[in-house]
Amino acid sequence: MSAIPQERRVVTAIPGPKSQELQARRLAAVAAGVGSTLPVFTARAGGGIIEDVDGNRLIDFGSGIAVTSVGASAEAVVRRASAQLQDFTHTCFMVTPYEGYVAVAEQLAELTPGDHAKKSALFNSGAEAVENAVKIARAYTKRQAVVVFDHGYHGRTNLTMALTSKNMPYKNGFGPFAPEVYRVPVAYGYRWLTGPENAGAEASAQAIDMINKQIGADNVAAIIIEPVLGEGGFIEPAKGFLPAISQFAKDNGIVFVADEIQSGFCRTGQWFACEDEGIVPDLITTAKGIAGGMPLAAVTGRAEIMDSAHAGGLGGTYGGNPVACAAALGAIETMKELDLNGRAKRIEEVMKARLATMAEKYDIIGDIRGRGAMIAIELVKDRDSKTPNPEAAGALAKACHAEGLLVLTCGTYGNVLRFLPPLVIGEDLLNEGLDIIEQAFTGV
Repeated sequence: MSAIPQERRVVTAIPGPKSQELQARRLAAVAAGVGSTLPVFTARAGGGIIEDVDGNRLIDFGSGIAVTSVGASAEAVVRRASAQLQDFTHTCFMVTPYEGYVAVAEQLAELTPGDHAKKSALFNSGAEAVENAVKIARAYTKRQAVVVFDHGYHGRTNLTMALTSKNMPYKNGFGPFAPEVYRVPVAYGYRWLTGPENAGAEASAQAIDMINKQIGADNVAAIIIEPVLGEGGFIEPAKGFLPAISQFAKDNGIVFVADEIQSGFCRTGQWFACEDEGIVPDLITTAKGIAGGMPLAAVTGRAEIMDSAHAGGLGGTYGGNPVACAAALGAIETMKELDLNGRAKRIEEVMKARLATMAEKYDIIGDIRGRGAMIAIELVKDRDSKTPNPEAAGALAKACHAEGLLVLTCGTYGNVLRFLPPLVIGEDLLNEGLDIIEQAFTGV
């Protein structure tokens, strides 16, 4: 656990004077297209706390977007990465390989769902992993079409922008996009017109019908879905949806890809979110939580599918960097040692109970959802119309930030407040953060 005191402390306005000075420098030097949720500049971070350059300590309900699940300075991550830095920083695995890459691939084979033979390829970012999953699926099936879902998010490269559902800010003005990408409905229970109890069966039937009629199942290389949709609003597809889509893929020789970049590595109380309904994907993409904050990503899957790309067809100069691999082994060690799946389940228990109490008082909370430490509330103008209320989400986030609680928003309609605390956060900090959220509702 980090040496940073695990207590909130607000000593200046947020952002404080030193952060404001750095923000002025940033505006002069950094491209305007790179945004920030909250312009406080970090000096140290660890456990459930981010300490800024002004000495404020913020409770972290963001984890760098589900990255620092083991904390932002976890002992095993720092120890292993530091040791690797002393030995060598880079050789390029495609030039002269090293054990760390192999060890990470072995861990991924052990931890991901299914007992079939598996292999991995390592990359730098989630978008890169998804892009390579598409390459591999196309090489294996000799087909071209890729199917994705409403509200899905898969990255910011040209291909992954095409796969991503939301236009602003991810796609607007950046086209033309990669071809042969098709979008079908997802079982968004809260907004399904005939009710959440019908969403799984009806949405899967609609999606399968669209694939058959508009694309032809024989033309589809891959179906890609987040088992819990992240940027789209922490949407858990209604029960039955994922098994139906997975079975359809299996029946038609389509590679089923679980994008677990945000939901993986204990975040939902299981190693991977697709385990909840017993889904065994053909390929699984991971990043974010894999390496305790170091840039690393992976595609892991059935050995025969992974081996279908020709030698030299997969890779990248920095893919599976040795320092990042060392950090990943430290992060996985921490997850096992501290039972972070158990911690995530406890976070869910605490958060959902507190949020349910808030929902009894505040009608703008339309839905509470998510699993483990991947929890969200969808905000609406009123519960009958379910009209999205992005203004309330923005106002609540701003009020929380002012009190020293970092929270993030998301959702296709911008009306979802999402909570991604580090899995190592203390329960006192968790409850204090929830107190701040509850207080923020009184002003909205």
